[in-house]
Amino acid sequence: MSSTLLEVTRASHEEVERFERLIVKDLQTEPPTNKDRLYQSHRVRNMIEQIIDTTHKLVDIYEDKDGARKDEIAALGGQTATGTNVFSAFYDRLKEIREYHRRHPAARGIIDTSDEYEQLLKEEPQIEFSGEEGSGRYLDLHELYNQYINSKFGEPIEYTAYLDVFSQPQKIPHKAKASRQYLEYLQKLLEYLVYFFERTEPLQDLDRIFSKVTSEFEEEWTLGKVEGWENNGQEDGSAPENHIDLGYYSTAEELMVVGPERLKEELGRLGLKTGGTVQQRAERLFLTKNTPLEKLDRKHFAKGSRKPEQNGVVVAPQVGNVKEIALLEAKIRRLCDLLDETILRTRENVVKKQALTYEEMEAEREEDDVQAESESDEEDQQIYNPLKLPMGWDGKPIPYWLYKLHGLGQEFKCEICGNHSYWGRRAYERHFKEWRHQHGMRCLGIPNTKNFNEITSIDEAKLLWERIQERQGVNKWRPDLEEEYEDQEGNIYNKKTYTDLQRQGLI
Repeated sequence: MSSTLLEVTRASHEEVERFERLIVKDLQTEPPTNKDRLYQSHRVRNMIEQIIDTTHKLVDIYEDKDGARKDEIAALGGQTATGTNVFSAFYDRLKEIREYHRRHPAARGIIDTSDEYEQLLKEEPQIEFSGEEGSGRYLDLHELYNQYINSKFGEPIEYTAYLDVFSQPQKIPHKAKASRQYLEYLQKLLEYLVYFFERTEPLQDLDRIFSKVTSEFEEEWTLGKVEGWENNGQEDGSAPENHIDLGYYSTAEELMVVGPERLKEELGRLGLKTGGTVQQRAERLFLTKNTPLEKLDRKHFAKGSRKPEQNGVVVAPQVGNVKEIALLEAKIRRLCDLLDETILRTRENVVKKQALTYEEMEAEREEDDVQAESESDEEDQQIYNPLKLPMGWDGKPIPYWLYKLHGLGQEFKCEICGNHSYWGRRAYERHFKEWRHQHGMRCLGIPNTKNFNEITSIDEAKLLWERIQERQGVNKWRPDLEEEYEDQEGNIYNKKTYTDLQRQGLI
């Protein structure tokens, strides 16, 4: 009785309406913290998914492929196998209802499900973040960074520099991209960015974003205007850059003019052996002019280089699907644009942590957790502070006499810190050992020693560093004393001595 198709339809519509009202009610509340914002977004996302699932069930019911809904409506109208009898159908249905409640007496009470739905607004979804991600505030790219600096396409740079370049794969040379290692790196990078984006922005439709990226990419690829791949793509997805066109050569001897290195590079791209003389390399490469790779003798291929045939074509190990690589780069750039603020926050956090000890980092992490938990609506109350005094430990303005005592009205600017202002002599003296000043000195290539205390000008710091180097003789090459010259008899002189003897006509 209780599970009739029409009752299921009515209950499903009611459930959809309840979820819609809950979503509106939840979004009307402004979350006070970042963690609360994440909880709210995931709650709304979960309710939207339940609405979608319920709607799919309703569509199946209305399509009525098995005719069950049509039969039930006909039964309500009194249509039976013996004909149409409204009263008979009514009493049969009444008898069924009484029999159901006799067997299930507990079902007679009215169940109010509104409280159960209201509990969904207090739900705190489980969102997994690593310690480096800081509840979705920062990216954790250390694993990908290690893969980048230990690869052939990467370069040995610091983590902070990697945070600037990982979002710009189009700047990597094309020659370095023609490898399986680079393709796997892009796939892992895109996988992590998608996973992070889904956790921090659950209400964004990532499928629609990627669909738009793909359509724009296909159009630009056809016109040869994909960023970083201008006029470098072909319909077959192969990489034409720096390849030898064998159509211009009629014999292997003519092919020798390209040189041994170009021959070796082209043979390696095709997975063939790269050793031997220039003539042997040219002859081996010339074989591919009229003979498909899959029909070449195995002896011409390097060990482990010949891969299984795909659609009758042997895939060379060092040639990736260029179009697939370019599409992955386009998706990564799009995600990095959406996560631009997070990337900037991550870089600032890494630079700050480089100047902190382990104990200071732990203390700061605990302080952030306490601060996040203590945020509430009470903080929104305005505090009367006409003199704009600094806040004390209790969140209230400090006394004016204390403000004057410590000279907090005196401003000190440091050009090395990016013209950052420090208020009070104490804060100014302390900042020379803090992370901001240390990072500025590191960017200038100058060690942050006691010699540079009280120096806030970039020009003064560079001038002092040059004087220290001159005094210590570090990295100073003196050509008059260290550059060597040899006369006809094989005698060795430094430049100054050799020039003097030459002027006197002695050598």
